[in-house]
Amino acid sequence: MRILLSLLFILGHFALTLPASAGSLVVLGDSLSSAHNMKPEQGWVHLLEQRIQREGYALDVINASVSGDTTQNGIARLKLLLQKIDADIVIIELGGNDGLRGTPPFAIRNNLLRLIDMVEDAEADVVLLGIQLPANYGAAYTEAFREIYPDIADETDAVFVPFFMEQVALVPERMQADGIHPNAKGQPYLLETVWPHLEALLENID
Repeated sequence: MRILLSLLFILGHFALTLPASAGSLVVLGDSLSSAHNMKPEQGWVHLLEQRIQREGYALDVINASVSGDTTQNGIARLKLLLQKIDADIVIIELGGNDGLRGTPPFAIRNNLLRLIDMVEDAEADVVLLGIQLPANYGAAYTEAFREIYPDIADETDAVFVPFFMEQVALVPERMQADGIHPNAKGQPYLLETVWPHLEALLENID
């Protein structure tokens, strides 16, 4: 119910604030992108919006991330979002919660491929953020999970960021006490990891 209410709020807000012809960058993610346990303006997506404005790109940044979201939930949300928003770029940051719940890797892979297909059908560019699980989830499962993302990148035209948390996950002072979520100090490093992969797409937007 919480996810449904969040989605209705997001869509209602977009419908009221965005003109039908506005180009947009959408971040479809989970708690790693929703500024979990911090102010929204501290999150990496807000920092991304600020940088896009500083660089002079005329693009709305829409954070459609929901804590606890899975790839399956993302499919339902993305369908509605793409009906409301003229997206130029969609950043997909999902799969971590699937992995923490032990979802079979083939199911996660299929859901991510479906998300990418939906974005491409909407004639938008896709950025796929690679996720990895903590080692204590078992070597066989964590390796199978890790391989999902590069395999998808090889099969699709998605712009691929190999490990979204690369500069944060193993640096304790950039992580919250739960050892899963980045803290406010870690957010600029998340943006720094994504930006080089995203910049070329931004330069090609009319």
